[in-house]
Amino acid sequence: MKQIRLFFIISLLAISTLLTADETKNDDSDEVNYLELASLMLKDNNVERAEFALSQIDLNEEGLDVQRFHVINGLLQVRKGENQAAIDAFTAAKKLGPVDSVINVYLAQSAFALEQYQLTIDSLDSAGDAVVRIPSVYHMRGQSHWLMNEHEMALAVMDQASLIFNDDASFPRRKIFYLIELGLNSTAADLGVEYLEKYKADASDYVGIGNALRSSGNLILALRFLERAKLKFPGNPDVAKTLAATYIADQSYHAAAQIIHELALKDNSLVSEAAELYRRAGQKHMALMLNGLIENQEQKLKQRLGLLIELENFEQAAQMQQDIKRVRIDSDENIQYAMAYALFKVGEYDLAESYLARITDSQLFQKAVEIRKIMADCGTETWRC
Repeated sequence: MKQIRLFFIISLLAISTLLTADETKNDDSDEVNYLELASLMLKDNNVERAEFALSQIDLNEEGLDVQRFHVINGLLQVRKGENQAAIDAFTAAKKLGPVDSVINVYLAQSAFALEQYQLTIDSLDSAGDAVVRIPSVYHMRGQSHWLMNEHEMALAVMDQASLIFNDDASFPRRKIFYLIELGLNSTAADLGVEYLEKYKADASDYVGIGNALRSSGNLILALRFLERAKLKFPGNPDVAKTLAATYIADQSYHAAAQIIHELALKDNSLVSEAAELYRRAGQKHMALMLNGLIENQEQKLKQRLGLLIELENFEQAAQMQQDIKRVRIDSDENIQYAMAYALFKVGEYDLAESYLARITDSQLFQKAVEIRKIMADCGTETWRC
């Protein structure tokens, strides 16, 4: 499962509290308090000025709140997207004493981005009860356990989160994908049905779970699941395409062809795919009929030439020369070989040779040599051809 990106919505009030000065300087002082200036600049999202202000601070200055310096520096690095620098700053702050729970969350976020999953979990633990009502914390914790191959812990975190956030569909959904990845497809499918019924899932949920089941290799479960989806969303093209792709994986080309054919009635770009699926299903005449409906001429002629040759209708294939030149696909060596073969089969050896002479592809070239040999034999013993 791909690593997810997780974001936290931290209230402006929380950030403001972290950045607010413990003490303000006296009005009659001429000395600039760079720590407070950096705090103000960061609150105003003026990153460059905040960085400049921090650079003016001497860490050996008497009375300097060093821990707060590291906290502000860490927040600055977060804004800059410098995750390792943020980790270093927050870690330095924690060595000087306890920090606010939101700092531990920021530390966990930076650690997760750098795939430091144990540090992510430790930081979330340090955040304590203050983060128990933040859903994204559970996703990050669960995914960290998962990516450390602590699969049981990851599943347990999803279960815990589902109890706390009973109306949040994201946790059972993630658990389903975990189960599929573990090969527990039947359990995942059963949980998937419960999930879809409870949360009134949309078509994309069916597609996501169906695709995952297909990728796991359990085509029977995937087909059963996606057929259910097609009944529920009969007009959804994504569901239909996913079901067709699963039938293709199962080599059930006729069923896939029917689905794509139905979609092609509204989307002409799918006609060629439907024709190809009928061809694979052995229904070449049906494929040829659909081919005539393709609007893209290049796509149409390439497919038509191949179908005519498969049907051994070499006369019609040989007559496609002008059409092929008109749409400028005669430079394609596969087309050149196909035309040469059709012309050879109708006895037009000179024309066939004109196409064969242009072939440079090693595999096609070997086939061309074989055709030339046959044509040479036919030239001397015409009765054999």
